[in-house]
Amino acid sequence: MESENKSSADVVRRYLRYLKLERNYSPNTIAAYRTDLRWLTNYLQDRHLEFSDVRLEHLEHFSASLHDHHITPRSQARILSGVRAFFKYLLLDDYIDADPTELLPSPHVNTHLPDVLSTAEVDLLEASIDLSKWEGQRNKAIIEVLFSCGLRVSELVNLKLSDLYLDEKFIRVLGKGSKERLVPISPKAIAELKYWFVDRNLMVIRPGEGDYVFLNRRGAHLTRTMILIMIKRQAEAAGIQKTVSPHTLRHSFATSLLEGGADLRAIQAMLGHERIGTTEIYTHIDTSTLREEILNHHPRNCIPSKDD
Repeated sequence: MESENKSSADVVRRYLRYLKLERNYSPNTIAAYRTDLRWLTNYLQDRHLEFSDVRLEHLEHFSASLHDHHITPRSQARILSGVRAFFKYLLLDDYIDADPTELLPSPHVNTHLPDVLSTAEVDLLEASIDLSKWEGQRNKAIIEVLFSCGLRVSELVNLKLSDLYLDEKFIRVLGKGSKERLVPISPKAIAELKYWFVDRNLMVIRPGEGDYVFLNRRGAHLTRTMILIMIKRQAEAAGIQKTVSPHTLRHSFATSLLEGGADLRAIQAMLGHERIGTTEIYTHIDTSTLREEILNHHPRNCIPSKDD
């Protein structure tokens, strides 16, 4: 059995190498897939099963065992998604003859729509910044770029000066899987960046950090945690009661575009989503607005006048 375990471990290592070299996934994404597969490999080892032995009934029992470990439905769905991707790779690599995950159902997950900030609330967030502090203008530029461009926080911290095409009003973004996309940038975001560059030009910047747009006091690029803490503190200072994070600004960007009439496919491209379904979750229409539209415009709700 030890040699079998080693064989399974080799298969997993080849898969993770495939994700890195051929799919160009980030280290964080690969780590998440590794964690998902650990649940599966532990389950199979306890039952002396190899990947080639796995059938649908095994995976159904595996799915039920995740619930027994008190894993939330959302985390269960993520683990099973990772397992599906793995078996698709095994089929592609001719390690198995059929994909046992094809008919495997996912646990029902209630779609959680995060809080959204209106443009007025974003203005309030920025107005609460103390521009007399060294980091004030930097933080204002960060918030405006997140809201105007819909970036992930990881994309923002890795944004480079060489990625900015401000005269053309575009920025180049390196997204998930190291996929590049061009995103329009608003005149207001450009203005806030240029104000920040005045302060940035006075800094002593660490070697190797000079191309990063946003820096800390020590002249090094920011981390995701730094930006998360800054935005939460700024929301408290602005008196905003909603749960606010960098992701809130990304979601607000997408929702504002949708409510303004932007095409869903265009929003998908700007957010860097592979699947349109992901974009549909991010860009919901407020249910009260939708109800009002239906009541006002659906023919079944239009009461004819007596003169008709």
